[in-house]
Amino acid sequence: MSVTAGRKAEVITAFANKPGDTGSPEVQVAILSERINNLTEHFKTHVKDNHSRRGLLKMVSQRRTLLDYLRHTNEASYKTLIEKLGIRR
Repeated sequence: MSVTAGRKAEVITAFANKPGDTGSPEVQVAILSERINNLTEHFKTHVKDNHSRRGLLKMVSQRRTLLDYLRHTNEASYKTLIEKLGIRR
């Protein structure tokens, strides 16, 4: 369910604005998207896992908040990010 350290490092390097960037909204959204995708796969086999489903909903809400912030501060970065991640909006 969780993202491995190696995969997280790959995501960070792919979406970072500069070397060592781990706190930008782009990186945070990418990591959350990775976790959300992993949990979505988990729910295909564990349909009744409602405790994890609550965590998924919290992550989706947090990602939505970060994307709204990014849209208001940097529209071009927002559009490229949702296109790269395949998020429909």
